[in-house]
Amino acid sequence: MHATVHVRELTADDLDAAWELGRFAFGSDAQRPASTTAPVPGLTRYGAFDDTGRLVGKAVDLHHGQWWSGQAVPAADVAGVAVAPEARGRGVARALLTALLRGARERGAAVSALYPTVAAPYRACGWEAAGVLRTVDLATAALPRHRPASHLTVRAGTTADLPAVTALYERVTRHRNGMLTRQGELYDVPDRGLPGDGVTLVEANGDLVGYATWRRGRGYGADSVLTVDEALAVTAEAARELVGVLASWASVAPTLRLCPLDGDAVSVHLPLESAREHERDLWMHRPVDVARAVHTRGWPAHARGTVDFHLTDPLADWNTGTWRLAVADGAAELTRVDGEADLRLDVRGFALLYAGAAQARSVAQAGLLHGAAGVDPAALDLLGIGGPAQLLDYF
Repeated sequence: MHATVHVRELTADDLDAAWELGRFAFGSDAQRPASTTAPVPGLTRYGAFDDTGRLVGKAVDLHHGQWWSGQAVPAADVAGVAVAPEARGRGVARALLTALLRGARERGAAVSALYPTVAAPYRACGWEAAGVLRTVDLATAALPRHRPASHLTVRAGTTADLPAVTALYERVTRHRNGMLTRQGELYDVPDRGLPGDGVTLVEANGDLVGYATWRRGRGYGADSVLTVDEALAVTAEAARELVGVLASWASVAPTLRLCPLDGDAVSVHLPLESAREHERDLWMHRPVDVARAVHTRGWPAHARGTVDFHLTDPLADWNTGTWRLAVADGAAELTRVDGEADLRLDVRGFALLYAGAAQARSVAQAGLLHGAAGVDPAALDLLGIGGPAQLLDYF
């Protein structure tokens, strides 16, 4: 039996209780970070309360943006979902996520991503697994070394270099799908210091062409690890230079730990065949507003076509209905049409296609897409054109 819960945005008076609920759910340290008990711009905290007014569940809508083929798509990325043990299995999370989606749509969000501790409850609410954030370990001594390029300068970064680092991150990620834009109030932090312990910069004629941010860790024995939070470059020469600098740590940090970005300038120089997986974090995706999700993203200029389908979304009824997808000249629109359609798509199937995680025939085999007799489901591959999505940020 589902209990009656009342969901609303949390106020400053609720934050202590929300922190305690999260501490029990995630096993956090008893010391409270200031950010958890004070209002934070760029996010919305939701709480579920029982009839006595006790907080029994919480969730956070992060006001992110995601890059999709050159366009910034407003996102409602979900974090910090927790339900009190005695209230679990009673519809609390579903009520929270329903309210979060509605509020996110009202503020203009189009898509949503999250990292689940368990996938089933989020699948029941329309999210579907779309990718994995992989953290791998490499033997530092196995990294290729090369003669430094004379036209490149390698130096330590300072806080004055952070705007250039942010700009280079955008150059690498904006043409991809799913990557966070790192723009907005959550990232407008005044007087922020260097990320980690250091930043290594590679410049060509004074212009930044590559960077690595890293954490040194402890010790210098066989178990010492250099954690590279990010290593990105916009030229092959800069990538080789960065990899060479990382290789120079071999004598004191035998293991290099990083999250490779598929097919980027740095990854193609790494000996990934010998990588050992350290951690993998499944992430899930879903539309907040399907029409907005299609309209705001970028589309390949060569893509062209039209397909009608009926979409079912049990949590976001504004998405349910019959739609016509039209793609042409680097843009696309979803418009409502009357009547039924030969293709019937579940919102989880929409998430898989939109994120490029599966083709339509696979979505049909999974039972998330149904077609009338003789109708080829591959027509809906039009929705997923543009390549697979990937995340580089954990939230």
